Amino acid sequence: MVAEDDEKQSRLIRAYLEREGNAVQVVADGRAALEKARSIRPDLIVLDVMLPYVDGLDVCRILRTEPGTADVPILLLTARTTEEDMLLGLDLGADDYLTKPYSPRELTARVRALLRRARKSAPAGTTLLRVGEVELDTARFEARVSGRPVTLTAREFSILESLAREPGRVFTRAQIIERVFGFDQEVLERTVDAHVMNLRRKLEVPGSPRLLETVYGRGYRLAEGT
Repeated sequence: MVAEDDEKQSRLIRAYLEREGNAVQVVADGRAALEKARSIRPDLIVLDVMLPYVDGLDVCRILRTEPGTADVPILLLTARTTEEDMLLGLDLGADDYLTKPYSPRELTARVRALLRRARKSAPAGTTLLRVGEVELDTARFEARVSGRPVTLTAREFSILESLAREPGRVFTRAQIIERVFGFDQEVLERTVDAHVMNLRRKLEVPGSPRLLETVYGRGYRLAEGT
């Protein structure tokens, strides 16, 4: 689904995505984006920030709270270029962020990467990962902590999966970017920090031992004894 109020831009995005073999539906304002996302449950949403009625950041925030759309990958498009704007979008649950003006080829590459990550099936025999109280079902894209279901975005799930496959190992931010973001070498290390912050908020219970540990000067690890 593409939510873009600029008709010329939405036609261009649609043409490029359909050329990749995707079925694309377009809406032109935030209210329509919420209604359409709830009704069709798209595989991915390309979401402009500056939308009429309800802006893209609020659309993202609302969709992340609803079970039917909470794990749908969201790519934000915006003319805002500051790092603070980017981190705000990620903090609200966006999986990726592209600033205008952008290359349609880069947009399609990012969409392709997000879809590949969301649809990726784990090898046979490794669909269930358990590290202490953390359990991941990589085939069903489900996460639980102490039996409690936790709703994660595609990026958050991918980061947690990478850490859970080698518990106790410290991953630098650069290594996380390489594993989770793949082709995108311009991802800021603070983007990783924002995703980890969101993961902690969702996974951890106040007063309990920390699940995601920061190793200062190095990076992050999933504690083996969680």
